[in-house]
Amino acid sequence: MTSLDQPDYVLYACTCGCLKPVTRMYFCRHCLKVRCGYCVSHEVEAHFCSNCLENIPPSEARLKKNRCGTCMDCPNCLNALSVRATTISRLSEDGSKMPGKVYYLACFFCRWTTRDVGIPDQTAATGSWPERENPHANRINTLLEHYKTKALREKIEKERKTLSTPRRGYTHLAERYGLSGMIARRRAGLPTVPLGRDAELTTPPAPATASETVEDLPDHFFTRSPVLTQITTMTQRLALTDSQPVSTEDLIPPHRRLFIKRSQRCRECEHNICKPEFTPASIKFKIQLAAHYHLPSVRILTVEPLRAGQPCEIILKLTNPTQHLTSVQFCPLPTEQEELRDLELEIERLSRKEEIKPTSGRESLMLPSIGQRPSVPKPPRRVQANVTAVLALPSGGVILPPRDDAAEYDDSGDTHNFQDDPKVVVWRKGNKAAVRFTLTPDSTLAVGDPVLCGFVLCYGYVNTMVTVEPARVELQVRIYLAPGNVCGDPQ
Repeated sequence: MTSLDQPDYVLYACTCGCLKPVTRMYFCRHCLKVRCGYCVSHEVEAHFCSNCLENIPPSEARLKKNRCGTCMDCPNCLNALSVRATTISRLSEDGSKMPGKVYYLACFFCRWTTRDVGIPDQTAATGSWPERENPHANRINTLLEHYKTKALREKIEKERKTLSTPRRGYTHLAERYGLSGMIARRRAGLPTVPLGRDAELTTPPAPATASETVEDLPDHFFTRSPVLTQITTMTQRLALTDSQPVSTEDLIPPHRRLFIKRSQRCRECEHNICKPEFTPASIKFKIQLAAHYHLPSVRILTVEPLRAGQPCEIILKLTNPTQHLTSVQFCPLPTEQEELRDLELEIERLSRKEEIKPTSGRESLMLPSIGQRPSVPKPPRRVQANVTAVLALPSGGVILPPRDDAAEYDDSGDTHNFQDDPKVVVWRKGNKAAVRFTLTPDSTLAVGDPVLCGFVLCYGYVNTMVTVEPARVELQVRIYLAPGNVCGDPQ
């Protein structure tokens, strides 16, 4: 039963030529096309800490290097550290002892504490933990300032070429329409960067020099036997890129990395197909156009042993996830000439596509923002699949009722009377139906070779997004089946 839920046995074809399971596909209700993860553009909606669930603005997250200023990770096992309090005795001004509370960090997984590496306890629970400075911080800051200045200088020189003085005879037009004032205002907002002859006066940072001298090994390296538990692993060193300690005594807790909430847009029409809630504690989505909510789901129910050149029976289970009745038809895969012709028509349609005009109202949440960069749609490509079997398709179609959650537990509520061919539809319940196919692997296949077949699923879809009244359209999606490998003849 667990093998039926594996997503690699039934693959859906995207317009870009990728084959993905339906659980990893999206469906754009504006383009009416199936989209994979490569056909959508990603946008960062919010930065937040997964431990304290604090929402951090993008500017602050960039300043803090995408790390939380409060929470810390364990440098030993990379889990979140917890603040623990303990009571100690302190000497007051008159010499008497009085109780006091101090705090330290501890890991509940590996029992690592800040006391193990000599970090002193703090009187405040948050925001006062000491941090070791990077010994190369000054060098890094110098290089950053140098390249920032260089990039800004190139930007200003580029703007000087675009905003240069107009040719002779057009100066009065610049003064009449206020172009000179606009150029002056734009230059006034730029920082002062030396250009021209003054640019050569700025001294670049000293270049790094290679040294042949190598530090000597410490004496205990030859006199003591190594203790592997006191040497850091590669994961622990990469977690602390500034210092990369060799010994576990030099481990310091790093700040916890921030997580992001991202939205995804269709690259062709730039509408949102996935948009989460802004609150970090919420796991809901404002928009979630996953493909398994809109496309008929196909699963392999049973399959007979696959033998080369011999027909076998395979039963597929079809499920209608929508709230509308739909009918499905089974068509063979297109030939190479038909596929090339469809690709040329699709590329020509994309080249003639007009810009989408923003609307108001219900679709305002799904349209791209004004300051967003226009995304480049991915051109359609052929599906690179080596079909090694012939699938005999049923001639008639299958009608799938709408989804009804109550019908899953009430057998008496299934009152649909469909005139199904018992040779095609072997089982039906609610919005599910089992359809029988005949599969014949190629006779050239050897024992152990994988079997791949496919068909085009034609289904009716009721689009309730664009128009006020639902509009029914006929759509197609290519589905490829990988039922297993060729087995030998029975003994």
